[in-house]
Amino acid sequence: MKDLKYLAALTIPISAAISIYFKGYMSFFTPFYAFVIIPVLEVLLPHDTSNLEVEEVEIKSKNKLFDWMLYLNIPIVFGFMLFTLWDITQQSYALYDFIGLVFSIGIVFGVNGINVAHELGHRQQTFERYLGKLLLLPSFYMHFYIEHNFGHHAHAATKEDPATAQYNQSVYSFWFTSTLRQYLNSWKIQHKLLKTENKNFFSLKNDMFFYTLIQLAYLACVFIFFGPLGALFALAAGVVGFLLLETVNYIEHYGLRRFKLPSGRYERVRECHSWNSNHIIGRIVLYELTRHSDHHYKSSKKYQTLDYHDISPQMPYGYPTSMVLSFIPPLWFSIMNKRIPKEMRLTI
Repeated sequence: MKDLKYLAALTIPISAAISIYFKGYMSFFTPFYAFVIIPVLEVLLPHDTSNLEVEEVEIKSKNKLFDWMLYLNIPIVFGFMLFTLWDITQQSYALYDFIGLVFSIGIVFGVNGINVAHELGHRQQTFERYLGKLLLLPSFYMHFYIEHNFGHHAHAATKEDPATAQYNQSVYSFWFTSTLRQYLNSWKIQHKLLKTENKNFFSLKNDMFFYTLIQLAYLACVFIFFGPLGALFALAAGVVGFLLLETVNYIEHYGLRRFKLPSGRYERVRECHSWNSNHIIGRIVLYELTRHSDHHYKSSKKYQTLDYHDISPQMPYGYPTSMVLSFIPPLWFSIMNKRIPKEMRLTI
């Protein structure tokens, strides 16, 4: 039964179902649950720094239950998307209803869509990577697969990485710099990948070209079947979804730096280059994303086997709470700047 704890991630779509059913001010219930109730629970519940034994890692790595808990998010994400689009075309919504549901469904796109896509995007099996790309579609962030896997994991905690927040950079500035630079980087990485295979821009191997077509086709289909209001809703919820991702990106590596070696290359990514959190509720709702240090140390590890490392810089709060704090830059800076290792601050 302990293995089923990750079903707690489904409390996000359950909260969205409450938002859809009751509407009115309850349409904002999902952001209230994600950014008020969960942070309160993080404060009340204990930390868990324990790691699995070697034998347990082997068993859990092969246990398909953990994979199916990820796959379950696919019908959930697309089911919520389609039902909400249908619902807003059948009923007359007040503006605050519409806005509340944009945030509620957008959070589902971020937590149960992009976050799960991130996990599946690191898998070895092709069909799982395709499922991951599919989950990026509602947030118009399919390029994330290329930039994250071929860019971020190589350049994390360096100035070359758009997904690493600079010291004293606000989350609002980061939204713009990271979003724009990651998209442009994706095209650059795609161009390099094509060149290594002697392929041209219009090759069938140009994934960025197909991602663009697929996302435009998705938005066009929404417009055709659900009208301009449906297209506006899909676009707005998608933006909320990818801004949620970028907020997570912001807190994951904020202010941390890898040093350059005499050769001019950066030191390899180590456990000290990502912020870690052992707060239980954040860990299970986000499929262990909060053990981000170990993920960067060995990205092929499945979420259920990620470890805690003593040398990893620790956040004082869980990821959901830290996201809330980041929305108030002076408060975020006062809490986090002093936690950045001194030697890293000296290089800034």
